[in-house]
Amino acid sequence: MQIVTTHKNTDFDALASTIAATILYPEAIPVLPKNLNPNVKAFLSIHKDIFKTSTFDDILLDQVKRLIVVDINNWGRLGRIRRLKNKKNLEIFLWDHHSNVGNIKPMWKCQEPMGANITLMIRQLKLEKKVITPIQATLFLTGLYEDTGSLMFPATTAEDAYAAAYLLERKADLNIVRSFLRPAYGEKQKDVLFRMLQSAKRDKVNGYSVSFNKLDLKDYVDSLAVVVHMYREILNVDVAIGVFSDQARNRCIIIGRSNVEDFNMGGIMRSMGGGGHPAAGSAILKSVNPDAVEDTIRALIQGNHQTSVQISDLMSFPVFTVPPDTPMKKVASVLKKRGCTGLPVVENENLVGIISRMDFKKVKKESQLKAPVKAFMNRNVTTIAPGKSPIQAARLMMKHDIGRLPVVEDGHIIGILTRSDAMLYFYDLLPD
Repeated sequence: MQIVTTHKNTDFDALASTIAATILYPEAIPVLPKNLNPNVKAFLSIHKDIFKTSTFDDILLDQVKRLIVVDINNWGRLGRIRRLKNKKNLEIFLWDHHSNVGNIKPMWKCQEPMGANITLMIRQLKLEKKVITPIQATLFLTGLYEDTGSLMFPATTAEDAYAAAYLLERKADLNIVRSFLRPAYGEKQKDVLFRMLQSAKRDKVNGYSVSFNKLDLKDYVDSLAVVVHMYREILNVDVAIGVFSDQARNRCIIIGRSNVEDFNMGGIMRSMGGGGHPAAGSAILKSVNPDAVEDTIRALIQGNHQTSVQISDLMSFPVFTVPPDTPMKKVASVLKKRGCTGLPVVENENLVGIISRMDFKKVKKESQLKAPVKAFMNRNVTTIAPGKSPIQAARLMMKHDIGRLPVVEDGHIIGILTRSDAMLYFYDLLPD
């Protein structure tokens, strides 16, 4: 079985690239994530008989032999399909127009900077002389126009323009393109924009005119990207960043827009776990302080991609460790005496594992308490470097569901960062 898939919160460029891949790989089944952008969902609801897609639940993962990934190069943004990450003998093909290095390691790829990912695929469709229908051309043009701002974003290339012309020659319908790309702007969006303008401030950061705006949302508001775009245009700043606190879901939605060629908004957002393009980007962070988000973005704009506060500023040290031959009974005594939930296991100054209170669930017999800690410790240890940012640490803790991160430099453990340490930065828990 071959499947083609793309990133969560699927936009038109991702959908277009997925469908284009099914033309290039006729045996491939298009599998879309659960989360689709509202306009994409509306398009598919109308054209579901033409563009037939599957979901994760329709796929038997053990039968997948080839995975074709489009418009993304990061496992973390693939939804549940990322469960294929460790599948043996899986062929992976990658089509991506982002220049950043991802963690998907394909056996073949087409990756180069382009305004829209569909442009890369149109190039191959032309080379293979594939026939595309007018409705396919319309979908492809919708994706191309969305990601290039109708050929007006700074990242747009000449090849994007040639691809648009090619699709128009194949009878792409601009009326349909316009209707689905028309931004949704209603009373909720007007209210958000009005509140943003009431508190608007301009600043200079690394030579750019920048406006940060932090706003609490009482309920869900879609099309916030449209609001931030209008906010930037009204203020006439180089960069606008909206930090929206979604209290109901305990998260921050960060949306950025830029209109200067030498500013990479997508790069800024990728540093925070999101993504985007030079002119536009977004990220979603759980349980963070909006002020900390602004500080981080300011540092990133300044060019300090490690942010002003680093792990070395927050970690606890020195670190109490145990050797791998320590009996489990003694480890239990140390954990109780020191009041901690876990300890690094170190041999010859090298970190070889972590033992936590949770690992004691593996102990079924009293006699096992005499066994060495190496028999029960977790050897797959997630670590972090001292120069990394608190946001990167928090992301690792959430991803791996762990409460502590050993801080390692030159192969040696120099400190440890716990959830409590991170909270001092992300939450308002510091004493006045």
